[in-house]
Parts: sequence; C-alpha cells; structure tokens
Amino acid sequence: MAGKTITRADLSEAVHRQVGLSRTESADMVRQVLEAISDALVETGQVKLSSFGTFQVRQKKARIGRNPKTKEEVPITPRKVLTFRASQVMKKRINEKPE
Repeated sequence: MAGKTITRADLSEAVHRQVGLSRTESADMVRQVLEAISDALVETGQVKLSSFGTFQVRQKKARIGRNPKTKEEVPITPRKVLTFRASQVMKKRINEKPE
C-alpha cells in the first residue's frame, strides 16, 4: 500500500479479511478502538501502544508569529497539540523495509 493513505474503511476491510468478522462488525471495532484512543488522550494526555509508539498531548504557550508574506507580527494563542513518537521497534521496521 505504498503511497496510499490508509483510511478507516481500509482498516475495517483488513479486520474483515484477517479476523473474519462481518464488514459491519469490523467497522464498529475500528471505530471503538479509535474512540478509546481518543478518549484516553483527552483524559490522560498520553497513549502508549507497545511496539508501535506513543501519542501525547502537549500544551504550547502563546507566542508571537510572523506572517511570511507581509512580515506582520501576529499573536498565536496557547493551544494543545498532538504528537507521535514511534517506538524503536517501529523505527527499525520502517528503516529495514526497502522502498
């Protein structure tokens, strides 16, 4: 699947083929897993998936940015951002795979 964006439908189809659940059950399972990850990020700010990586919510402070076209200074409000850090296992797998 190189060069293709993986969608929920693709994940559901993979679960359907590999696990043998119906397409409806597979789609529901994918939805529930993604909801569980989202809920955990909202509640705890961090989700670790062994051999995959860590999702973490980070708080960014307010700062002054600059419009690249006009060079005008623009205030950037404080906000939360989601970051992902791949595990060593995932990094190794990515780097071993030929393109």
